[in-house]
Amino acid sequence: MPIRLSGINSGLDTDAIVKELVSAYSLKTEKYEKQKTTLEWKQDAWKTMNTKIYGFYTNVSNMRYSSAYSLKKTTLSDNTKATVTANTDAVTGTQKLNILKTAQASYLTGSYLGEDATAASTLKDLGYKGGAATIKVKTAGAKEGEEVSIQIGADTKISDLMNKLGEAGLNANFDANNGRIFLSAKESGAAADFDLVAEDENSYQALKALGLTDAEDEAASIQRQADAYNKLYAEYTNAADDQKAELLKKLNEYSADIKQVAAGLKKAEEVVNTDNLATKIQGEDAVITLNGVEYTNASNTFIINGLTIEAQGVTGEGEKNAITISTNTDTQAIYDKVKDFLTEYNNLINEITKLYNAESAKDYEPLTDEEREAMSDEQIEKWENKIKSALLRRDNTLGNVMNAMINSMSQTYEVGGQKLSLGSFGISTLGFLNAAENEQYAYHIDGDEDDENTSGKKDKLMAAIQENPDQIMDFMKQLAGNLYSAIDEKMKSTELSSAYKVYNDKELDNEMTDIEKLLAKWEDKIAEQEDYYFDKFSQMEVALSKLQSQTNSLSGLLGQ
Repeated sequence: MPIRLSGINSGLDTDAIVKELVSAYSLKTEKYEKQKTTLEWKQDAWKTMNTKIYGFYTNVSNMRYSSAYSLKKTTLSDNTKATVTANTDAVTGTQKLNILKTAQASYLTGSYLGEDATAASTLKDLGYKGGAATIKVKTAGAKEGEEVSIQIGADTKISDLMNKLGEAGLNANFDANNGRIFLSAKESGAAADFDLVAEDENSYQALKALGLTDAEDEAASIQRQADAYNKLYAEYTNAADDQKAELLKKLNEYSADIKQVAAGLKKAEEVVNTDNLATKIQGEDAVITLNGVEYTNASNTFIINGLTIEAQGVTGEGEKNAITISTNTDTQAIYDKVKDFLTEYNNLINEITKLYNAESAKDYEPLTDEEREAMSDEQIEKWENKIKSALLRRDNTLGNVMNAMINSMSQTYEVGGQKLSLGSFGISTLGFLNAAENEQYAYHIDGDEDDENTSGKKDKLMAAIQENPDQIMDFMKQLAGNLYSAIDEKMKSTELSSAYKVYNDKELDNEMTDIEKLLAKWEDKIAEQEDYYFDKFSQMEVALSKLQSQTNSLSGLLGQ
């Protein structure tokens, strides 16, 4: 690149002169830049439209099958104790449901630990005087040896224990406001029922300090002490005379209750002090009968022969207490299905029609930087939107897609020996004279309360669904199948387009590549021409500088 000297000696604005000299090349470059911008906008417009067409195409695909219309609804004689929903496989008719038991998660509410207890309190703070202890978390569904062992000691904090119990599979929380530990199984049902097991007296004392022993734990502790008393008593009986005094002293340390249990006079559970113990709720399965057959589940949700039953309360046994489940075809759901389909079709075909019939923007081109600087943001947006709105005007590809959709919707299909069309069910367009601009291909349902154009007419669609739902289902399946095939044909891969593209994306990409190459070529030409002219001006400036120097020297010799 030549050195670009400004007009120091000549006084010329060389930058401006060079810019004018290469303006012909710049205009060519500007032309291609505008073409590139327009093409980018067109690619974006097609991508947006293709996304909408593909989304509609996907939804239409589902409507080709009976499952889209085989909609059922249920009514219950008592909906306070159960909810029931029906899927497409549900049997039409009446069934009897009894809820014998609802599912219950296992809960353990600890006893009150005192107002001073906090998450940071240790077992020692809670009165535990023992050493290291092991407690086990045992679930009802666990196999032998699958218990989770937790090691604790006098310095173990309540918060530490909550974390360990959480890792063992329980929901564990200490509520400082209530001074209690709350534990629960993560799932309902008998198999998820849990117990905290203390296999020795030391571990029991640790659980007791934490307020986590219930009546069963207390009875187990009493029985362990009674067994220990009997063992000690046997030692006393067989001991030498000089050893009996010490053993007798140890025997007398046991309470009267322990001695009575040891002697078999009372059962361990009969002497339990129930004050301030933890409260345990066992995990239970839900049990129902449907048409006299019993079903059991860990949760309250049963899925049986197409029905999803959510048990909420116990009814009791027998037909007198049974809930009657009535299952019928959901005619409103089928109507809504058809209406939703037509709404989606109308939105798409109206937009396609609007783009295809857009006003010409032949006198509009993307703005140059200089032109943008002379306009407000609002003016720029209005100018560019005018161009963008007309990008797909009279586009042959768009017209082909539009015609394919219109033709599929207007055809007749044979159902049960009858030739039927959308008009057979009171569904039609308003026609070119009555429809709003660019909405002449949109369909309206007679009697649709949401449609001001047809709300006053007789509702033939709902009447047809109520009279013969299979007929409208078969008709819609054929229509959807034909419409799907028509769009699918437009989305097949070709030399010019990729799969699932209704437009020639490959062709547009090639056009973009060509324009970018042309732009690069003309930008290089501009750079070459600029270098050429700047080199000439630089030579001129050097020559003028030498001339000026020689003139000054001559003037000096002549005494001027």
